[in-house]
Amino acid sequence: MKVLFGMALRLTTGFVESLLKLIGFDWSVPDFSTLSRRQKTLAVNIPYRGSKEPLHLLIDTEPWRRHWSESHGEGHQGRGGR
Repeated sequence: MKVLFGMALRLTTGFVESLLKLIGFDWSVPDFSTLSRRQKTLAVNIPYRGSKEPLHLLIDTEPWRRHWSESHGEGHQGRGGR
């Protein structure tokens, strides 16, 4: 996440924690000190595939919808509904 989006390490840690919480996973995220030590020896290579065309990003929101329904009741539509 840090390399992919160019985020600071502390920001990345909080972002991942928030995503996991939203999805409903009870996973722990390593603390900043641990990540900072590990990133010194971690080699990340994300190949760049440039294009002049727009990027079409598809995100499957069904797991989030299902989690929301289970947490807030089946009839709740949230913002905007569907």
